[in-house]
Amino acid sequence: MSKIPPQQPSGTLGCRLCDDLPEQDRSAIEQAAAAWRSGDPLFARWAAGYGVIRHDPLTQQRIGSLLETRVAPEQRSYWLERLIAADRLASAGLWLVAHMTYARRVRRDGTPLPAEAFKPTPEGHTGGSLNMVPAYVGYLLANALSGDTRGWIMGQGHCVAAIDAVNLWVGNTHTAHAERYDLGDDGLSRFVSDFYSYAIDPDGRPASPLGSHVNAHTAGGVSEGGYLGFAELLWPHMPLKGERLVAFLSDGAFEEQRGSDWAPRWWRAEDSGLVAPIMILNGRRIEQRSSIAQQGGERWLHRHLRLNGFEPIGLDGRDPASMAWGILEMESRLQAAEAAPARLGYAIAEAPKGFGFPGAGSNRAHNLPLEGNPSRDPDARDSFNAAARALWVAEDELHTALSTLRTHAVQQRPLERDHVLACRDVDSPKLGEPAWRPVGSEESPMAALDEYVVRVIDENPQLRPRVGNPDELRSNRLDRTLDTLKHRVALPEPGVAESLNGAVITALNEEAVICAALGNKGGINLAVTYEAFGMKMLGALRQEIIFARHLTEAGRPPGWISVPLFLTSHTWENAKNEQSHQDPSLVEALLGEMADTSVVRFAADANSALAMLRTTWRSHGRIIALVVPKRAVRSRLTPEQAENLARDGAVVLHGDPKASDLLLIAVGAYQLEQAESARLRLQARGQRVALIYLGEPARLRAPRDAREAAAVWTDEAIEAVFPPGVPRVLMTHTRPEPLLGVLRRIDTGSAHTCALGYINRGGTLSVEGLLFANRCTWAHAVQAAADMLGYDPGTWLSATELNAVAGRGDPRVLFEAPAA
Repeated sequence: MSKIPPQQPSGTLGCRLCDDLPEQDRSAIEQAAAAWRSGDPLFARWAAGYGVIRHDPLTQQRIGSLLETRVAPEQRSYWLERLIAADRLASAGLWLVAHMTYARRVRRDGTPLPAEAFKPTPEGHTGGSLNMVPAYVGYLLANALSGDTRGWIMGQGHCVAAIDAVNLWVGNTHTAHAERYDLGDDGLSRFVSDFYSYAIDPDGRPASPLGSHVNAHTAGGVSEGGYLGFAELLWPHMPLKGERLVAFLSDGAFEEQRGSDWAPRWWRAEDSGLVAPIMILNGRRIEQRSSIAQQGGERWLHRHLRLNGFEPIGLDGRDPASMAWGILEMESRLQAAEAAPARLGYAIAEAPKGFGFPGAGSNRAHNLPLEGNPSRDPDARDSFNAAARALWVAEDELHTALSTLRTHAVQQRPLERDHVLACRDVDSPKLGEPAWRPVGSEESPMAALDEYVVRVIDENPQLRPRVGNPDELRSNRLDRTLDTLKHRVALPEPGVAESLNGAVITALNEEAVICAALGNKGGINLAVTYEAFGMKMLGALRQEIIFARHLTEAGRPPGWISVPLFLTSHTWENAKNEQSHQDPSLVEALLGEMADTSVVRFAADANSALAMLRTTWRSHGRIIALVVPKRAVRSRLTPEQAENLARDGAVVLHGDPKASDLLLIAVGAYQLEQAESARLRLQARGQRVALIYLGEPARLRAPRDAREAAAVWTDEAIEAVFPPGVPRVLMTHTRPEPLLGVLRRIDTGSAHTCALGYINRGGTLSVEGLLFANRCTWAHAVQAAADMLGYDPGTWLSATELNAVAGRGDPRVLFEAPAA
């Protein structure tokens, strides 16, 4: 069994970066590296490497050239000392990551661990985490060398052990880590024991601040990265002009998440900060080689990237100096680029999966790289101890390295935990009075929003706008928005709403366009999609919702302006299409998330849509889905009612609930239309009916924790509007069952509460036809009311109407004349 990974000798090329170069060029690189080593003892000391960290001649030549062209002679020793320190930090990071997987006790003196010091059941995405250590140390090194604190995002969030381990060494921690862990044996032992401890506190929350993925306690983290592929879609939209971002990306996600190679379509020097994407190319998925490896590896990937507008750069993924050089080089090229759109740099950092530890490059390196369990297997224990010894850094040497890399005070820059992308604090935009519509007028609520969106963006030039759009904005009535902001394209077509620097990100990929809005956390955003197609956005939305809430729970509530998602061309007005277009599943799923962070609002008309959008942009750190009709509907709410609805989540439109025989509760514009028709018929037959519009159902839900309780109605407020003894008919945009689950507090049981909504029936129909097919017309509501109140439906419905409701007559009779 190999106990220590084989190393490349310092004097050989030792990497694949130069395999395609002519022998003459390879020789020149080696000669240049040798000249630097012989001419500068400090350079030679760094070039010798440390432990498993080696610097191949190409990296040596690159660093030498960097020192020669970008660094004043008196500053070279400063740079080299930090390069030397980074090697020690990387080795210590690898050492600690290995312990996080396997050990529950740490010995800082480097002596071997006995059997009882190991975890009985080790766990950890160890190979990827080991690969992330040189990458993240390279990021810290680049910051120390240039004096800039960059932001970072990591697509492979399951590699968080690398980030947490290195952050602990350098003191880049939030309170939960700083108070719990120190750098002595006890603190480090607590640290490794907490990793995958599964400990739970009395409230049912994880007792450990360490997670299996990036979490709210991971210093500088902006995304969980639990859904592979979303960081790959977010990063080109994240930094504002003047900011810098390093994006660590997954090779597996690149090949499986379409849209991750579209960044050159979207990044522009005019409104974007510097970006340095780095793919960790370790060639392994969970149980197989990546497709990149099967299709030709790094050479194939370089060709693919060039075809998509990138300028690929090969890096040694085992070497923090190579990573730092790549970051500085990509930024330098972007700053020097004159063409627009620029060719973005894209670094490919090649390394065997699990570099620095036994099992590197094998399938088992993904999770548990040793062939056995050190707590029970003496061979595995010996292998771990030998490998750990090769990674160990003596305390005094590590202390010197850490002191050398802590340059923040001297350079007057924030810690990496406080980089600007992780600390967004955006002032609310100016939100003037909307142009309210007269009650009784008919207009598309989406058209009303279109006018208001343009006004708000025009009045807030300090906020970079982004509109995520997977379809036709004009079809969805956002004509002025498109004409003002324009599609962002590489080659604008004359006479079309396109621009090199447009703010509308359009692609027939819902995940890519929602990430354009979610990534732009320093600006103001909007996303719009057909409701049915929004399901393809759910993973990205849910990851943002969860991470934002966890930040709030950790005491650092997100300061970005809440992101509205317009769900239009929705289930009911997509009656004309096939049933694939008739799907309220997204809002049903979002209603299942915590109501203080995940908000679903149903616009009743133009005025309520305007009020809901204004309320959305007044808030911070929430994802707010707005279900909005694009067809013209009657304006039924006064401006005051609309604002009350947006504020409270519900509004009584007619009657007094406490003095009524029946409550008609509508969720959705088309449902309100049917409920109003039912009200008119029932009142004409002598019934006292209250009509209530419920625009934000989750405000009535039973809260699941204290934070959600602060966002929902009190029992007293609910009883005032929904008196327990009054029967009720609920007409909902969604399927009835999910909404009844949300509304358990107003569900008085099947004898007194009836819910009508989408029951999975559809096809190529009219709106009225779809309402009828799903048994939720005004007449079905009247029949339900009769059943609950103990009346013969024939007293309130004509014979032809009854036959239609019973499925024996022509459905058109229900829509040919006023219900009254």
